[in-house]
Amino acid sequence: MLTVERHRLILELLAEKKIVKLQELVEATASSESTIRRDLNQLEKEKKLRRVHGGAAVLHQKREELSILEKSEKYIQEKRMIAQYAAGFVEAGDCIYLDAGTTTLELIPHLNAKDLVVVTNGITHLEALLEKNIPTYLLGGLIKKKTKALIGRGALHSLENYSFDKCFIGVNGIHFEYGYTTPDPEEAMVKSMAIKLSRQAYVLADHSKINESTFAKIADLPAATIITDELDEELLEQYEAKTEVKVVTK
Repeated sequence: MLTVERHRLILELLAEKKIVKLQELVEATASSESTIRRDLNQLEKEKKLRRVHGGAAVLHQKREELSILEKSEKYIQEKRMIAQYAAGFVEAGDCIYLDAGTTTLELIPHLNAKDLVVVTNGITHLEALLEKNIPTYLLGGLIKKKTKALIGRGALHSLENYSFDKCFIGVNGIHFEYGYTTPDPEEAMVKSMAIKLSRQAYVLADHSKINESTFAKIADLPAATIITDELDEELLEQYEAKTEVKVVTK
C-alpha cells in the first residue's frame, strides 16, 4: 500500500473511532509496526492527529472542555492511581495548594500527613477536605460553572496572600513543545500563579493529556514534575529531557 493510501486510511479510521490502537492500524493497512509509527509521526507533524500511548487520537478544538461531571466518568482508575501516588509527596506540616479538578479531588482521601493546611480553588473539594478535618482556605473569585473552579481577578488576588510547600495542578494538555495548557486563559493564570508560589509543583494528568495542547498556556515543562499513568518509552525520553516524570503503574 502506498504511503498516501495508508495516511488516508489512518485518518478515515480516526474520524470514525476517535482513537485507534497501533495494532488496529497494522492490521488495517497490512503494514509493519515501524511503518505505522513513521506514518503517525509524519501525520502528527502535519497536525492531522496526535500520538497517544499505543496509537493515535483525533485533534480536539483548542477551547473544547468537558464538564466536571463528564471528566469524572473518564479514566477513573488511572486518576485514583495517580492521586494516591502524588499524596506520597505530602509531608507533615506542609502548606499545599490543591487545584480544582477530578484527579486532584482523588488525592484528598490519601492526605494523611499531620498538620496540613490546604488552599484550593475547587468548590467540589470542600466536602472531602472537611471530612478529613484538614484546615482549608478557599480562594475568592468567579465560579466557573463547567469546572466548579474559582478563577479570575478575585482568585489571583486571594492567591497573592499565600506561599506553598507544594502544589498539585490539573491540566488539559501536556506537550513537549507547548508545555502545560488548559482551554480557559483565566483558569490558566490561576494555575500558573500557584506554580510560581510553590517550592515544588506537581502536574497530575492521565495518559489522555499527553501530547495534547489546548488554548491557554500555564507553564513550561520544567516548572513541574509530571505524574501520569502511561507513557511510551520514546515519549518518556523526550519529556525526561525537560522535566522529572513519574509513571505510575498498576
